[in-house]
Amino acid sequence: MQASLLRSLSRMMVAFCALGVGTAALAQTTASGTPSSAPTPAAPALNQNNPSRVDVFLGYSYLAPHGSLKNQLFGNTPFSSVDYGAIGSATYFFNKYFGAQLELAAHPNGKNDDFYTGGIGPVFRFPLQDVTPFAHATVGAVRGDGPRSLPFRYGPALVVGGGMDYATPFFGGKLGLRLFQADYEYMHLNFGPVTQPSGGRANLNAARLSTGLLLHLGSIIPPPPVAYACVASPAAVYPGDPVTVTGTATNLNPKKTATYSWSSTGGKVSGTSNTTTVDTNGMDPGSFTVTGHVTEGPKPGQSADCTATFTMQAFQPPTITCSANPTTVKPGDSSTVTSSGVSPQNRPLTYSYSASAGQISGTTNSASLATQGAPTGPITVTCTVTDDKGQTASATTTVNVEAPYVPPAPKSQKLCAIAFGRDTKRPARVDNEAKACLDDVALNAQRSADSKLVVVGEAGTDAKHGDKLAAQRAVNTKAYLVEEKGVDATRISVRTGPTGTDQAENYLVPAGAAFDTDVTGTTAVDETTVKVQSRKAPAPRKHHHAKKAAAAPAQ
Repeated sequence: MQASLLRSLSRMMVAFCALGVGTAALAQTTASGTPSSAPTPAAPALNQNNPSRVDVFLGYSYLAPHGSLKNQLFGNTPFSSVDYGAIGSATYFFNKYFGAQLELAAHPNGKNDDFYTGGIGPVFRFPLQDVTPFAHATVGAVRGDGPRSLPFRYGPALVVGGGMDYATPFFGGKLGLRLFQADYEYMHLNFGPVTQPSGGRANLNAARLSTGLLLHLGSIIPPPPVAYACVASPAAVYPGDPVTVTGTATNLNPKKTATYSWSSTGGKVSGTSNTTTVDTNGMDPGSFTVTGHVTEGPKPGQSADCTATFTMQAFQPPTITCSANPTTVKPGDSSTVTSSGVSPQNRPLTYSYSASAGQISGTTNSASLATQGAPTGPITVTCTVTDDKGQTASATTTVNVEAPYVPPAPKSQKLCAIAFGRDTKRPARVDNEAKACLDDVALNAQRSADSKLVVVGEAGTDAKHGDKLAAQRAVNTKAYLVEEKGVDATRISVRTGPTGTDQAENYLVPAGAAFDTDVTGTTAVDETTVKVQSRKAPAPRKHHHAKKAAAAPAQ
């Protein structure tokens, strides 16, 4: 009896679905322009921008389980498909795309294998203009019996699938069709131990196809009103520069034609689209407002206004920078001054120059500064630019005139020093070890013909008659330079110094140098009082008593 009732209900749902599909197709054909005396239906209250809050589905379902009952006594017994079934669901949507669904399905028409399933899970939909694809998944339970007249048992059931709904224009869009729903269903049934005749287990992978009617209830949000925003570009201009205002309308109905209009508190506006241009010729400085209006119908929410402001600026003065190259010159040399003037409005520019010293000439962006007769030090150059409105700007740069070159005064130069004291019997003798130093002194004297030489003799603090010994060393050194190196004696002066060392220092004094200023504390030697000592060692003395001893006869 139960199976017969469900078969009748399933056949009735198939007839309803066929009638609904045919009616929707007729309505769609009429709306697309096929001759019909009926007026074009109004747009449904529920659409892709305003989908339903609750969907109730009732329809026909076909189930094709794939699997068999496993029993060790009877082997594997396959399950049969169920051609007539009923399915229903109720879905609550939290937003435009996501909801939760409760689904029930009955498939009682198998060959002694019936299935009644129920589950709950999430739904994801994607509303389009006329159709809504969806995907869902449920977790629940199945009540089913098996082949061989096994009793009903309960087990877990999982469903994953999706489909597509069609929005009809009837009842304000509240009536819809589920064109198809295709699901994968997993069911597990346990009838007891597989070793018993009435036992067995089944893991079923089923394909389920459904179709039927939908009832849309409620809505997510009311249709948003038309919004309009506009922007002026550029936002600040000068008289004569054009201003473009662009409006952006949102929430317009694409099936309607929007109209646009513009007005402004200054200048002339032109344009009947969402863009207009403002002619600013002759406008005074200030702030101005452009107002735009868009409408697609007389009802509230079908029109909107927007405003955009722009500023008319007064002409700005030019700016200028300038630089000199080179920035440092010698007296009488020239420097090039380069200017760079900029007008914010690209007005014609003229240049002029002035200088605190010297002479500058030029009327373009380049000028020349001559420094003949200018004093040493910095010269300030002023660069001026003027536009055709009489507005000016100035900048300065500096050119430094160097002082004439004055060579430094010559200084006395210490060449080398020779040491004494190795010959204890003749502590003022110039020995051979001094030759390298004195040869170098003579060479420097030859190279600088207008220079002079100064020899400063020194004596240790423990030497007897230190001043005389120092003077003797200086005179002996001069004698070596004159006699052995051929240096003109008039070019060599001799002095004594207070350093307290056993040496003689040799100095080269260029022309114009002041030795007494460069080297202090020395004393000139009176060469008439000091006799030059020979560098050769004296002959050994003869002892007469030795000769007499040699001549005596041997005893």
